[in-house]
Amino acid sequence: MFQLHERLSADTLLVGDFPLSLLLLSKDANYRWTILVPKREGITEIYQLNNIDRQQLLHESCVLAQAMQRLFSPDKLNIATIGNMVPQLHMHHVARTTEDAAWPGPVWGSVPATSYSEDKSRAIRADLQAQLANELIK
Repeated sequence: MFQLHERLSADTLLVGDFPLSLLLLSKDANYRWTILVPKREGITEIYQLNNIDRQQLLHESCVLAQAMQRLFSPDKLNIATIGNMVPQLHMHHVARTTEDAAWPGPVWGSVPATSYSEDKSRAIRADLQAQLANELIK
């Protein structure tokens, strides 16, 4: 049975469910950062997904990337499945701008994480949900 890794659970807020993946918002307000987590038990790498799930993950990633581009107008959208600290397969989508705290370097460990206000995190999640209304499971 699928269970979200405890570190992802602690560091993120749920935005919604795609057919394959959970869509999470990172609690780090320094960046507009979302994470897709395929709801499959014991998967650590994309190649371990079956063909249909791999195609679905790519579809969800592209739909999410387009929504983030529209909402956040980043200079660059970083998408990666780096999982050194969390073995569970998860795909980061980070909207980067030349003004962000870590530009042009990686976001990990560059500056201390900053928390969203409750209102701001609620607004970002609502904006993402509205952009993805046709894709997210109700």
